[in-house]
Amino acid sequence: MGKRAIWLAAGALALSACMPRTEPPAAASPAAISAEESARLRQVGAAILFWSQEERERNFPAMEKIFPGHVVKAGDKVRALPKGAPLPLAEAEIDAFMAAQKVAGLIVLQDGKVRLERYAMGYGPEGRWTSFSVAKSVTSTLVGAAIRDGFIKSIDDPVTRYIPDLGGAGYDGVTIRQLLTMTSGVRWNEDYTDPNSDVARMFAEPVPEGQDPTVAYMRKLPRVDAPGSKFVYKTGETNLIGVLVRRATGKTLAAYLSEKVWRRYGMERDAFWMIDQTGAEVSGCCLSVSLRDYARIGQLTLDGGKGIVPDGWFAEATKTQTTFPGGGYGYQWWTIPGGYYAAQGIFGQVILVDPASKLVMVTSSAWPKATDRDLSQQRLAFAMTVLAAAKR
Repeated sequence: MGKRAIWLAAGALALSACMPRTEPPAAASPAAISAEESARLRQVGAAILFWSQEERERNFPAMEKIFPGHVVKAGDKVRALPKGAPLPLAEAEIDAFMAAQKVAGLIVLQDGKVRLERYAMGYGPEGRWTSFSVAKSVTSTLVGAAIRDGFIKSIDDPVTRYIPDLGGAGYDGVTIRQLLTMTSGVRWNEDYTDPNSDVARMFAEPVPEGQDPTVAYMRKLPRVDAPGSKFVYKTGETNLIGVLVRRATGKTLAAYLSEKVWRRYGMERDAFWMIDQTGAEVSGCCLSVSLRDYARIGQLTLDGGKGIVPDGWFAEATKTQTTFPGGGYGYQWWTIPGGYYAAQGIFGQVILVDPASKLVMVTSSAWPKATDRDLSQQRLAFAMTVLAAAKR
């Protein structure tokens, strides 16, 4: 399938329980909510999948006005994205693509320079757009940062070294590497149309007092395959990675992301990360970022992350560590035959990187469906047009 796999690999929504709120909280420390509010969170979080088109277009750029979360603070020094030569693409072709795909933001960098930048639907450079599962690739970067800082010794360490309350269950003997590559061997059902799926039940079941909701649910799951033997997409395991990073570093994910990436690499705007009922960030989802800063995330991987992650981290994170029919997976990055890799989220979110041409393409969108084959094929056709134009 080659390049087509990037658009057909299904991004998954890591919905957690989320409570409506007028303004984002200023504090970065977790704060649990009441049982009544927790039940309300579960209902509102599930509703995201069923928003109308008008609600998606209104709410995707305004999640911090609806849900609670933590602010990822940017620093004073901004990494410049100088203007490059415009891509030789017809304006009508760009406009038609954006209209058909409900694209609110489109940006293309090459050699760190902006060759194309467009906005629509009332969105603009000062705004933020939700990422859905694009956040998974950011969470995995924090693992690299924690290794460089000495909080985590190795991705070959057992997960239970950092989350001991997972011990005595299916995750005994599973390594951090196997969480990153979603090859734990633990049983999981990611079907959002099935009310009995794990991804639906993990946030619907009550949590024993004093326990992390992700850990409480994941430790119930049995092992069905040998660790490292089979890829199964599990949003719950990205949430476990978030638990692991928080416990290893002693910091919220928002605070650590601000310290290690947003301030150090020079992100332009504060980001917003939604939280669960315990006040912890939903590490598999729901990070809202500006279009240019999404592009900087892609550029960070091309630059290697010096001073942020260990040398060679992104080379390993974005290469195929495990395969499935039609594609591959690295450390929470989708990998594609031909040398491409991507962070992906439902409703049309993507950071696509082509190392060979040093190109980053980002779309922030509000597709009418979470995933759609026709929209994927149309986006593929446009991406191939962009790549061809960038090589002229």
